[in-house]
Amino acid sequence: AASVRRRLVEQKLSKYNLYAHDDLHFPKEKTVVLVPGQVEDDASIRFGAPGMTNLELLRQARDNCPEAYIVYKPHPDVLVGNRAGQVGEAEALRYADRVVTEVSLDSVLAHADEVHTMTSLVGFEALMRGKKVTTYGLPFYAGWGLTSDRYLCDRRTRQLGLDELVAGALLLYPRYLDPETKRPCEIEVVLDAIAAEKARSQRSDAFRGLKYVRTIIARKTQIVFRLFNQLV
Repeated sequence: AASVRRRLVEQKLSKYNLYAHDDLHFPKEKTVVLVPGQVEDDASIRFGAPGMTNLELLRQARDNCPEAYIVYKPHPDVLVGNRAGQVGEAEALRYADRVVTEVSLDSVLAHADEVHTMTSLVGFEALMRGKKVTTYGLPFYAGWGLTSDRYLCDRRTRQLGLDELVAGALLLYPRYLDPETKRPCEIEVVLDAIAAEKARSQRSDAFRGLKYVRTIIARKTQIVFRLFNQLV
């Protein structure tokens, strides 16, 4: 688990590898808090953080960290208009000090001291990078003694180490398929494939643009099929 965690961090692999890395600059004299936006109609919000919205998360983060420098990063699917959860920049800046969009998650996490989130996977990625994480919902990585949680999960009574959590979430629970052979494989094979595609993307602006368009088309198609299924 430790080697997988180190590789994810060192190679800057994330759930979303679309955006390039950038050297961001935030005030060094303040605690930098990253607030990641989420898809508000996603099941993890409806069942894991009911009643919460991106704007409410920002408000609560500001209430809990009044002196911090808060950075809001909208969810990529929301940013391109595919999913619910849009917060206007002017609204976001009522509570945040800065809004960052087309830049990699790792670029922000590299400078963040804390992450405040509802249920976002960004919280898990922040834990792997040694960041302090506060949750306002019940993500899978909360309730094990690794995060500061606004809600408690009665059935989670054990205390886990970080690598125990990583092992459970990335090694023991999931099953992986080799993207080339479509046969079962170890996680390292998948990480190799992700790293290779990411490298190709960063070498070619045209490839990155095509990948961006393909992502938008795929998401729009999902919306159409979802609406069609509701009608029939």
